[in-house]
Amino acid sequence: MEASSVTENSSTGNDHEQEPVLNHGGTESNPETNREEEELDGEQVRRVLQVSAATGKFWHNWDKLKSMLSFQLKVVLSEYPEAKMTVEQQNASLGETYLELVTRLNEELHSFIEGPPFTLQRLCEILLDARSIYPKLLKLALALEKNLLVTSTLTVCTEPYPEMMPNLEPEKATEEAPLQSNSVQNGVESMVGDRDEIMTEVEADIEEMTIDVDAFQEMVGPSEANSTAAENS
Repeated sequence: MEASSVTENSSTGNDHEQEPVLNHGGTESNPETNREEEELDGEQVRRVLQVSAATGKFWHNWDKLKSMLSFQLKVVLSEYPEAKMTVEQQNASLGETYLELVTRLNEELHSFIEGPPFTLQRLCEILLDARSIYPKLLKLALALEKNLLVTSTLTVCTEPYPEMMPNLEPEKATEEAPLQSNSVQNGVESMVGDRDEIMTEVEADIEEMTIDVDAFQEMVGPSEANSTAAENS
């Protein structure tokens, strides 16, 4: 009887160990994903994300791209000072621990099964230049969560993969990112300011052209009169 009892307990323990662990998105955690992230090269990841940030499209297998996004997410979050704070300080600053924040955002990313969220372009922009756009980790977390709490997804692009992407100047990328962030947060891509500047420049060019034409006519007018007078004589 005792041997039978031990056998039953051992069997129960094995069954418990084999139970799948579900993440926030309802999918089984995959050890292969963590292994792939460990083998990723940071520079390669940045190049792939730069293509999606510039085009809003993706060409790689979604599981591979998801691993790249997860890798970059963890790298970016670890660069903030909250990562080195005590648990008490993290709770006071973030409302949760740093580990809980990383886990929650990573699970939201992995909840996308069929393809990346349609906000992929903005996600890549943020992950490539997070510290310049969001100096505070809490604001970064809110922005990432906003772009991950969507339901629509993208499909893989069938167009030729862009081999060479133009290198963005760091100053320009840093300067334009917050402006785009504000427009996205407002839900409207505001182009009024730019349009007004363009119209002002166009109007100035037209005015200069009008002045140049008038001056030309004044110069040509007397010369034509002198030429006509010479022919008559």
